[in-house]
Amino acid sequence: MKDLGPARQILGMQIVRDRKAKKLVLSQEKYIQKVLRRFSMDKAKVVITSLAMHFKLSTKQCPSSDDEKEDMNYALQIEHEQCPSSDDEKEDMNLSLCFGTGKPILCDYTDSDMAGDVDIDTRKSTSGYLVTFAGGAVSWQSRLQKCVALSTTEAELIVVVEACKEFLWMKRFLGELGCA
Repeated sequence: MKDLGPARQILGMQIVRDRKAKKLVLSQEKYIQKVLRRFSMDKAKVVITSLAMHFKLSTKQCPSSDDEKEDMNYALQIEHEQCPSSDDEKEDMNLSLCFGTGKPILCDYTDSDMAGDVDIDTRKSTSGYLVTFAGGAVSWQSRLQKCVALSTTEAELIVVVEACKEFLWMKRFLGELGCA
């Protein structure tokens, strides 16, 4: 083994330490740029998706023939060319996680929607949770629920159960690291 000094990068993430300010910053900006270059998208314009939130789709509305698929691709290409781009959205790849001197408290946030899936045939709800430690995000998830909730209460309970499982795992993990 060889000591190479403090870590500066791991799994495509840059690690920046500011010991005076007692902050640790994790960034994936260079990795994102590398992936964009690999797929020749580094010069691509960022656009806002113009599909309204109340717009719901059915599997019956999906293009079935090759002609319908070609028409849809053409329509999407025209929409892509007409949508204005925003310089503010290019900043998304510059976002990073910052861990500082917050109190060592584990915190959990949850939310869900009721039957918010854009596919109106499934009517599944979306679950989302965020776990923070010392004020920094350490775990998060957003995905469709595995079953169809019959009420908003059931949709909320499903996400709370998933978030509690993650929270308990984090609590045990922190305990093994010596954080009470």
